Formats: sequence, structure tokens, C-alpha cells
Amino acid sequence: MLLAFELSGEHNTLPQSEVIACLESLKADFEIHLALDGCLVIDLKNNAHHITGILSKRLSMTHHILGVLGIGGSAEEEIPELLNNSFADFEGTYSIRVRRIKEYSGINTESMEQRLGGIFYGKGYHADLKNPDVRFRVLLTEDKSIFGRLAASIDRSAFEARKPHYKPFFYPGVLMPRVARALVNIAKPEKCLFDPFCGTGGILVEAGLIGINVIGGDMQRKLLLGAKMNLDYYNTSYSLMYGDACRMALGDESVDAVVTDPPYGRSAAVKAESIEHLLTDSLQEIFRVLKRGKRAVFVSEREIEDIAQEAGFNVVESHLQRVHKSLTRRISVLEKR
Repeated sequence: MLLAFELSGEHNTLPQSEVIACLESLKADFEIHLALDGCLVIDLKNNAHHITGILSKRLSMTHHILGVLGIGGSAEEEIPELLNNSFADFEGTYSIRVRRIKEYSGINTESMEQRLGGIFYGKGYHADLKNPDVRFRVLLTEDKSIFGRLAASIDRSAFEARKPHYKPFFYPGVLMPRVARALVNIAKPEKCLFDPFCGTGGILVEAGLIGINVIGGDMQRKLLLGAKMNLDYYNTSYSLMYGDACRMALGDESVDAVVTDPPYGRSAAVKAESIEHLLTDSLQEIFRVLKRGKRAVFVSEREIEDIAQEAGFNVVESHLQRVHKSLTRRISVLEKR
């Protein structure tokens, strides 16, 4: 079955990476059918309904998941033809929405919706824009149009409600919940995730909300107390410890995922000889406590790939996220050899 993931436009590369990592975590039998800017089409071989349900509760950088009915060209006259050629009977009322991905298309979406609605009407179906039985969408990408039936939508409002300043304990300069969840998903945790620079616990909260046991560490007691407040508020299963990320109180190969956003010179105290010392020693410790073949996602404002490779990691992916004019986050996805 072909599934189309209507990706959010808040980052160029993280949304697609998140979807693929989640599918791999679920051990789904899939292939990438089309990788387009803003839309990823997956050929899922089995358990499509079950997997879609899980993804709708885990993904953060996807808007909708469609069961693909047809893929065609992006020209205006090709879209009604695509709908006619891909049409399948259904029961009840319907709605049809046309969305331009990143303004690639110049088609007037409202006019196209009316035109496509005329095709449905001609086949004897009735529209209900407020509460339809079946929802259809057409995605207009750079050179394709994708017609599908809505299978699931991601509740992105829940992430908005968990913005840092809405939590019981707030500290500036932390990751937004959608980014934190995406990084957790990309790390592919199974049972336990560790954040050695946990701060106020934003990463831990997002992992805990998808059923992962979390461990956090930090050198600032105030932040650890704040993390406890936030984790208790969201009723997550956690352990917290006061400790140095360069000398972690964990056994060798004891965790199956690490996601962390170290202070790297932001408005936070760094109790290390230098930032370079902090990065080098913490990456060596992360390598030690991580199980073989598992992932660590490390956020930094500087390149850490050489340090990570010296510690023993393979660099799987690198992503850049511009926060503001003077700060660009580098997100490195590492795998223990």
C-alpha cells in the first residue's frame, strides 16, 4: 500500500528522517516510492492500518498521512484526469482539499476543489465540508500531483500546548517540543533513552510520552529539580541523577538510545575545562554507555563529526537548524559501530 506523508515545512530534512526512523523502529516492511520536497511516499508492504495508527501518535513533523489512490502530473488539466483514473467507490459524504506544497504550483486551489467536487457530484456523491465520512486530499508538489484518502492526522496542537513556557518549570534556550520529539524518533529508542544534559527535561518528556523509560543527568541541581517537576506533570517514567556528562554513572552498553542538547556556550553554566573538553569527553562516555548498533542524536553549534568518529561512531546523518542570526544548531545522528 502506498502512503503519502504530508510533511511540515518547518525544516528541510528532519521530517523525512523522522518518518523513516519511525518505520524502521516499527520493523515495517517498506520501500521509499517517492521522496519529494514536502512529501514522502512510502510503499508499505504489511500492517498498514496498524502502523499508520502508531505513527499518527508518534510523529511531530508530519501534518497528514494519506492512503494514495493515484499519482499524476502537476499540470492543471492532469489533476481532474488523475481523480477520474484513480476513483474508487466509497460510502457516505466526502470533502476534497487541494494543497500546494511550498508554492511549487500556481494552481488556484479553491477553483480546483470546486472542479473536483463537480466530478464527485457527477458520480452521485454529496459533499460535507464540516463532518464528512471520507476526506480526500490532493497534494501539488514540484512535478507531481498526489491524490489520496486521509488515513490519519497528527495532533500538532498537543505540541503547542507543551511549549517550554507553558510547562511547570521554564528555562530559556531549550528545544521546542516538535523538534525534541523528532530527534527522539530519529534516535529509534526501544525501551530506554538517556539524556546526559537533560536540563529541564524537554527531550525526556517527549520520549516518555511515547512510552519510553527515560534517564536524565545534569550538573545543575536547579535544572534537575525543574526536570522533575515537568516529568511528574506529564506522568512519565523516569530516573534523574546529578552527575558529570564526562563521567557518567551508568554501566557499559546500558542504554539503547541517547538524545542530548548540551549547553555549548548558551546562557548556562558549563562545568568543564572547555567546550572542546566537554564535547570530546561526553561523546566518549556516550559511546561507552550506548549499546552496539544503537543511535545517539547530538545537538551542537559546532561540527562534532570528527570528534564523534574518533570516539568510535559512524555519522549517519547531519541536519542544520537555524535558530536565529547568531545560532545554527547542528544535529548529528550517530551510530555505535
